Order: sequence, then structure tokens, then C-alpha cells
Amino acid sequence: MATIYFFEKPGCGNNARQKKILAASGHTVIARNLLTHPWTPETLMSFFGSKPVHAWFNLASPRVKSGEIVPEDISAEEALNLMIHDPLLIRRPLLQVEERCETGFDQELIHAWIGLSGMLNDPETCLRDK
Repeated sequence: MATIYFFEKPGCGNNARQKKILAASGHTVIARNLLTHPWTPETLMSFFGSKPVHAWFNLASPRVKSGEIVPEDISAEEALNLMIHDPLLIRRPLLQVEERCETGFDQELIHAWIGLSGMLNDPETCLRDK
């Protein structure tokens, strides 16, 4: 089983559910505070890989929901700078197992990568938005 560094927003109900399914699948989950971690453009970029810039964003972020920030209209460099200064913009969770990093909770990807023993219904939609 894997040791997962799980970058979360403390108190987030979705992140709590996601950590629970990872632990129930036999993984060791080491939670890290996404909001206080000392991000750099390089460390953030390691989680995004080849995903398009708009997929890096937390669509439930107040600045995105209000229309102040339109992820489809932002360059990679601008997105990274915005996220360093406002980590609520970062799509959660960020997951790291050894050298591999991923963003979001794509259950099929995670299952193929490290294995999951169960699945969540709608694992990324904020519970408060329902």
C-alpha cells in the first residue's frame, strides 16, 4: 500500500471523505495544509502535469464562482502566481506518492495508480454547494 501526502483544506468535508476512502483502501494518508504550504511555481506545476490550466482551478473558490477569475482566460504563469497568493484557487486535493503527483480526486485514475477498495458518489463537488 502507498503512503500518500494529501494536501487539503482543513475542515473540508470532501477532503475528509476522500482521506477516509484512501485509508479504508489500506493506504497511509499524511495530511498537509494546502493553505499554508510554501508553494512555488515549480512545486505546484509538478501536480498539474499536462492538464489544461483551467483544470488546475478549484471551481468552488469564491473568486472563481464570482467571475472575478475565469480559469479559461488565464495563462499558466498567471495561474501559478494567483494560486501561490491565494491557495483557495487550487483544485483539491493534491496527492503525492513517492515522485508522482496528481491534482483532484479522479477515482479511476487513483484506482489504476494505487488502488481503491470503494468509490465515492460525486467525490469532488463541494458538499456545501449541494
